[in-house]
Amino acid sequence: MGAKLGKNVVLYSGFEVRCPWNLIIGDGTTVGHKCILDCRGGITIGSNVNFSSEAAVWTAQHDPQSQTFAIKVAAVIIEDRAWLSFRSTVLPGITIHEGAVLAAHAVATKDIPPFVVAGGVPAKIIGPRNENLSYNLADSGYLHLI
Repeated sequence: MGAKLGKNVVLYSGFEVRCPWNLIIGDGTTVGHKCILDCRGGITIGSNVNFSSEAAVWTAQHDPQSQTFAIKVAAVIIEDRAWLSFRSTVLPGITIHEGAVLAAHAVATKDIPPFVVAGGVPAKIIGPRNENLSYNLADSGYLHLI
């Protein structure tokens, strides 16, 4: 359907992709059960990124201040070894930097710096993450669906 997928990408059942031709996923990335990837504005995902179940990435949303309910569209970038935990949400125009974790139910309304854990609504830094990450999700033994 036009998405550009790296090697050993794992896609769990029930995920949703809007405008898949605007999606790039790097090697060894895992997209969990019932995730939503709204690629209308473009989503670029690095390697060894983990999307836990029901995580959502939005690249388009209505402008609440618009008299005409206009839509704002902006690309999202998720860098290598980032982790979007259960039911976390990334809004349009955001970058989740290398090794960053977006905690369960958190909403990223601003860029998340490298190697931090961010949580809450809106997401704020709640602590550091180990910067010496060496895992390769492609070696994890998960069932590869594509």
